[in-house]
Amino acid sequence: MPGRIHIVDDDVSFDVRMPGLSGPELQARLSENGSTNPIIFLTGHADTPTVVRTIKAGAHDFLTKPVSSDELLRAIERPFARHELARDQQGKLHIIRALVATLTPRQRQVFDLIVVGNTNKHIARALGGTERTIKAHRQQVMEKLQVRTLPELVSLAARVALPDTYVR
Repeated sequence: MPGRIHIVDDDVSFDVRMPGLSGPELQARLSENGSTNPIIFLTGHADTPTVVRTIKAGAHDFLTKPVSSDELLRAIERPFARHELARDQQGKLHIIRALVATLTPRQRQVFDLIVVGNTNKHIARALGGTERTIKAHRQQVMEKLQVRTLPELVSLAARVALPDTYVR
């Protein structure tokens, strides 16, 4: 029986051996076109190099027939769970980036200097202000970014991979 492509909603599974275009070739084309849909290979013809190549290329799973319906269902559910988690994390990052965007240029300078470990005194010296003014900016930064502690602020900066533009 020739290979088949199976599509359930946005989830795609296909066989390694298909007439004309193999599963790994289709995977490569989808990847080249920017597809991020989860891919699961289901085949009766598995060999180690193909399994390794397809998994390294982003396939979520590689199943060899015969496959029980429970095993197939678990294989389909896993990428959906990962996708849901990734989408939630992206949503949180979007919110954090939006909060950071509300900072004034001076607040952003103070923020950048805080998260790399500078004290209020060092920041005041670096920016040509007073320590009292820096404390006020720091408090405004904490309020705008909705954090209560320095570790939360540093963690927030790390999650959005803000560049370390300033050093102590």
